Amino acid sequence: MRMLRDNGLTITLLLLFLMSIIGQWVMGWHVSVDDAMRHGRPTLSLGEYALSADFLSSVFENWESEFLQMSAYVVLTAFLFQRGSAESKDPDDPPRDGDLDVKALKAGAPRILRRGSFWRWLYAHSLGTALGLLFILSFAMHWIQSARVAAEEAIEHGETPPVLLAYLGHAQLWFESFQNWQSEFLSTAVLVVLSIYLRQRESPESKPVAAAHDRTGA
Repeated sequence: MRMLRDNGLTITLLLLFLMSIIGQWVMGWHVSVDDAMRHGRPTLSLGEYALSADFLSSVFENWESEFLQMSAYVVLTAFLFQRGSAESKDPDDPPRDGDLDVKALKAGAPRILRRGSFWRWLYAHSLGTALGLLFILSFAMHWIQSARVAAEEAIEHGETPPVLLAYLGHAQLWFESFQNWQSEFLSTAVLVVLSIYLRQRESPESKPVAAAHDRTGA
């Protein structure tokens, strides 16, 4: 089917996402039930766990790091280079997106480019902006849910729960964030470097198998 062929990458990735988040939900619920039974607390149903601070905090903690990595990568690759990497532009190539006012008139160009210089500038930065906003939204949700977890633990121990705004400076929130951020930046750097010397046949994320190591860009 043509629709499946043309959209197979997105469909497969979304199916893998659904399988993974359902697995996280169900396995996390089992961990929550075991922990509650050990401490003599009431257990949550599977549906209740889906709305719990523990589950939502872990979900948005991961989304936050992914969107940070993607937004940073999209923006940094616009002006930084790595000679020989499939993930980098060639520093010797001319700018790809110059003369947008002229290119906007070509057949097939997005219509928004014809609306004027402001809209051309906005659209020219729309991918990095959208990913950055998704990072900010995910971070905010992680912050709120992590603060809920901290408040529940404080109440359980007879302590005063932290105020939401004050929790923004809490070490626990930043520990949770940095432990994911570092892995995202490391894995991206590893991909950039490995793509200089290693290949994956027919992948647009790899140079052609027979390409020279110093060839830059896929």
